Amino acid sequence: MKPHPANGDPAEGIRVGESQHADATEAARQLASQLAPAPNRLSLVFASSSFAPEQLEAGLAMAFGRTPQIGCTTAGEIGPRGYQQASLAGASLGDDVIDFEIGLLDGLDRLDLHCMTAFARDLRNALQARHTRLDSLSCFAFMLVDGLCGREESVARAFHDGLGGIPLSGGSAGDDLHFVDTRVIYKGRLVKNAAVLLVGVSHRPLEVFHTQHFTPTSARLIVTGAIPTERRVTELNGCPAADEYAHALGLTAAELTPAIFAANPVLVRIGGTDFVRSIQRANPDGSLDFFCAIDRGIVFKIARGENLLTNLDKALGAASTAVGEADLILGCDCILRRLAATETGIADVVGRRLADGRVVGFNTFGEQFLGLHLNQTFTGIAFGKEARR
Repeated sequence: MKPHPANGDPAEGIRVGESQHADATEAARQLASQLAPAPNRLSLVFASSSFAPEQLEAGLAMAFGRTPQIGCTTAGEIGPRGYQQASLAGASLGDDVIDFEIGLLDGLDRLDLHCMTAFARDLRNALQARHTRLDSLSCFAFMLVDGLCGREESVARAFHDGLGGIPLSGGSAGDDLHFVDTRVIYKGRLVKNAAVLLVGVSHRPLEVFHTQHFTPTSARLIVTGAIPTERRVTELNGCPAADEYAHALGLTAAELTPAIFAANPVLVRIGGTDFVRSIQRANPDGSLDFFCAIDRGIVFKIARGENLLTNLDKALGAASTAVGEADLILGCDCILRRLAATETGIADVVGRRLADGRVVGFNTFGEQFLGLHLNQTFTGIAFGKEARR
């Protein structure tokens, strides 16, 4: 595996780091020693849910102080050595790389679209006060959101609207596959029911992108029964949802597992493009819970997977070429992609590709791209090595 180049001048550039230490305080200290937090540097921290939140908060506060910091809990980390587990991973960017604004939006269950849109607009306006022109070639936004809040679609759409054309990428916080406690990180605090947003101007070439490795088949399933507030489908084609989905795959409902869901998601067509909608679990009553919003009348197409590794290589290569050569890619990689890679025995190879591609980030409970909340997708923001001309 090709290592990330050694971290250089602590006051400048991009730095990356990781810690596999089981103690939250020591892990935070080790990560901070590599990221060199400072008032003019933004630190991003991706934390395993194996750390007790209170202990991690204390460790981050001690190691990073009140320097700018955002992050989240994960369903797996992506660090300088690729796929990781039970670790802290992160990156930091100096003011020679980006100028930025960050903010925390909490109490998501109490907020309407107007409030969320205004929050994103205020961050954009604060940045614009220092940069008269904000364009899609030099600007970006990165969001992280509680992966169990159930409002990712609304938040992504509101942020997109408030950003006024600044391209948005991001991911939903995870907790491995427990589905109990997911949090975002803001200046050392671990916060539930919240989102953080970074809006930045890059002084280096920049590319915001996404990729998925699925194409539609002819098999169609119509949602005839649903509980949208719970992201639950009760009926497909007038039949119990789990039974009908399994039948379309030539299986029985008893044979449905997370690996089956990861290998056989469904697609919905939005604006002429197919996007993945992934199944979280089958319930004892025969219903299916999804990672994305659903409603009656939606037409699903069973997806066919292409080669994940080939697709990833193409996407990372194109992003790196677009910025001259990538020094860092902030990556949000759906946990179901990692499960699929594990199931097919290529997780180690995928991890090495991510390391070689300079990816730092996490495995998510969902991804955001522009104004959409997605599943089984890789979203990324690539930063080049050289200053933008």
